[in-house]
Amino acid sequence: MNHQRLNRRDWLATASALSLAASGDARRASGADAKRPRVAAVITEFTHRSHAHVILENFLEPYYFNGKLTESGIDVVGLYVDQFPAGRDMAREVAKQYKIPIYPTIAEVLRLGGKELAVDGVLSIGEHGSYPVTDHGVKMYPRKRFFDEIVMVFRQSGRVVPLFSDKHLSYRWDWADEMVQVARELKIPFMAGSSVPLAQRRPPLELPDRAVIEEAVSIHSGPPEVYDFHSLEVLQSMVEARRGGETGVSEIQLLAGDAVWQAAADGRWSYALAKAAMQAQAGKDVGRLQDFVEPADGKQHPVHAILIKYRDGLRGTVLRMGKASTRWCFACRLAGKTEPLATSFYVGPWENRNLFKALSHAIQTHIRRSQAPYPVERTLLVTGMLAAAMDSRFEQHKLLPTPHLNVMYQPSDFHAMREMGASWKIITEDMPQPTGINPGGPRPG
Repeated sequence: MNHQRLNRRDWLATASALSLAASGDARRASGADAKRPRVAAVITEFTHRSHAHVILENFLEPYYFNGKLTESGIDVVGLYVDQFPAGRDMAREVAKQYKIPIYPTIAEVLRLGGKELAVDGVLSIGEHGSYPVTDHGVKMYPRKRFFDEIVMVFRQSGRVVPLFSDKHLSYRWDWADEMVQVARELKIPFMAGSSVPLAQRRPPLELPDRAVIEEAVSIHSGPPEVYDFHSLEVLQSMVEARRGGETGVSEIQLLAGDAVWQAAADGRWSYALAKAAMQAQAGKDVGRLQDFVEPADGKQHPVHAILIKYRDGLRGTVLRMGKASTRWCFACRLAGKTEPLATSFYVGPWENRNLFKALSHAIQTHIRRSQAPYPVERTLLVTGMLAAAMDSRFEQHKLLPTPHLNVMYQPSDFHAMREMGASWKIITEDMPQPTGINPGGPRPG
């Protein structure tokens, strides 16, 4: 599938006008205009440590990014909340505290109760909440519905604003592909994806420019699908900058249990790279991976691997082993080099909550500049890889060709969006995690 094509002809009549409007939005959001951008947040639920919580707190209060107390410079002016779970909901309390109205529909929050689009950016946070699951066991988050209703207001108002969509685009590849196509046609500045690629790399690792990467491994220790996404995006954020740029994926297979180790013995994925990645996170040799016991509980846990063959010959693997919410490791081998390059992505104190400081900073940059700091095609490809992996799991771990994943793009340098570690000299591991809206850390006196 050529991702430069146009479809949905009914949108074409408005595309030119929307493009001009987007240019005007970019000028209004620039430093030349003192007006603070106003954003609407469209969310599934607002509970403690939900994505709505850990993203929006960095819009509502100052937060630390690379050791500097940072103010968003952006006003959250309206909420749409899809669900209010009894006994856990924070939305109403936060809305009252910060004087943010909650609107009954997505269209109304984008129009702030009026007749036209009235905001300068939209956050679509479709993670957490009670939703049905597919026959593959994947939760059917309403990210595509949110997108469609947001875009309907853009179309009716004759202008667009920057849009962020949290995590992968949809549980369905065809819907994810459509979302990117529509955003391209209407010239919507569109950003999506994971927080993990923006975490501090320990030990520090910067791949050479246009490196020739022969193989790469990304490791996590969380739930299937939910954390497979993040680990896939870590992998993709590292390998996309290889020589030639990204050209897509030709096949996917998910293996589980003993089949994972047999595939390593057969040379289908690199055991040595996985060892290097785990050592980068643990700071020591972890022994035989087959015998790995999670230090926190002294137990072994189920293992699975997503084997990826890229169209240019690169081999990638996402390995799930252990049981820890904060294990994000990466290793790769460059052409002509015998020693692997490896790092881990350190999330900071309070489990993964502090990851969202860097992500929030990137979203805020996206809104102010009307340009995503890295291509949405990264998340589109990862969405497709994840969907194919879940299909493979459902179909008795079959090897699945993926001719539709011919997603081609050139990466961008997102170094300025990454946390480099200075914040963890201020927010330390011994500091208790705050409740409520509080990005944490001491404030200058």
